[in-house]
Amino acid sequence: MITIYTVSSCTSCKKAKTWLNAHQLTYKEQNLGKEGITKEEILDILAKTENGIASIVSSKNRYAKGLGVDIEDLSVNEVIDIIMTTPRILKSPILLDDKRLQVGYKEDDIRAFLPRSVRNVENAEARLRAAL
Repeated sequence: MITIYTVSSCTSCKKAKTWLNAHQLTYKEQNLGKEGITKEEILDILAKTENGIASIVSSKNRYAKGLGVDIEDLSVNEVIDIIMTTPRILKSPILLDDKRLQVGYKEDDIRAFLPRSVRNVENAEARLRAAL
């Protein structure tokens, strides 16, 4: 099952949920502002990243700036502790399942969560439309 970590005010989160609903994909939503995130969940996300902390933490948002520290100067455990206490420093949305991770909303990339058979049909339809 897909898990989507969201923030209430996030437009990209709303777009991702709309896309998941339109494609009738089941998912579990976890609102970071209301429900937070556990160390185990953070480690699961980090295990699927290509660039570790930099892939999931937004150093530009007001929550990260309000910390008064440079995330890059901290140990992984220190950053995990900060994420647990201030989960809104995470980029959003974060979508993951057993194999895939998507940070942010990009329609072309989120298609990876579709079953392969559905992707193949949609790709074939797109090629037909392009040929017309």
